[in-house]
Parts: sequence; C-alpha cells; structure tokens
Amino acid sequence: MTPARLPFFVYGTLRPGEANHDLFLRGRIRSEEPGRLTGALLYDGPGYPYAVEEPGGGPVSGELVTARPEEYDELLAALDELEEYAPGDPRNLYERVAREVTRTADGTAVRAWVYVAAPSVTVRLRARGKLIESGDWLSHR
Repeated sequence: MTPARLPFFVYGTLRPGEANHDLFLRGRIRSEEPGRLTGALLYDGPGYPYAVEEPGGGPVSGELVTARPEEYDELLAALDELEEYAPGDPRNLYERVAREVTRTADGTAVRAWVYVAAPSVTVRLRARGKLIESGDWLSHR
C-alpha cells in the first residue's frame, strides 16, 4: 500500500538550525512553516525528542514541511530510515502516523505525517522519561 502524500510535522533534529535539517530537507522541500501538534507530550530522548501520544496533551511545537513533489518518495524513505521506522516492525523506535497539526499562522488544521514514539518506547518514557514541559525542543535545548 502506498502511503498518502502528506506533509511532515517535524519537532526535533529536522527543525531549521538543527543537525538533520540540511542533511535531509535541503533541496527536497517546497515549504516549511510553524505548526503545533495537540494530543501529544514531548520527551527528551536524550539527544533527540520523542512525541508521545497523550489525549489532551500538548501542544508540541514544530514545523510543517511540504516536500517538492518530485522528491516526495525519496524524502519519505530517507525520513523512515532516519527515524528507524519500518511498517509493522516491533523493534521500531518511532511509528509514522497521520495526525491533525495546526498551522500557527492561521490556525488551519492540516493532516500530516508525524513520527511518534513506538509503543515500547512510550512505556519507557512514561515511566522514566524526562518530559519537555514547554513542548518545544528548540527552547529546551
């Protein structure tokens, strides 16, 4: 099954100025704009963050990234590899899920791919993780 061509919501090392932004996104994206994800809490990895789905939680701050159409498939594969995500693999650190993200500029809801903590990681983070109270990886660092 081919995944929908949704924008991506990035909240950690793929944000502008962070280590993976230029490595993965430069030349592959058409736009990026601030957004926020509700229904999730942000935890320190450490080294990189995890969004953990939590009803009523958030917001998590990040960017909505829209890929250039001709780069979409390659970018999706690269991001899945970066996030160590393979559909159905119980060893995943992250799961790629489609969620509503709110565009900061105008409050519009946009369906986007979000990499959230996989179930086994979620359990560990809820038990012993360091919550990023602000929901913003950039201000936390």
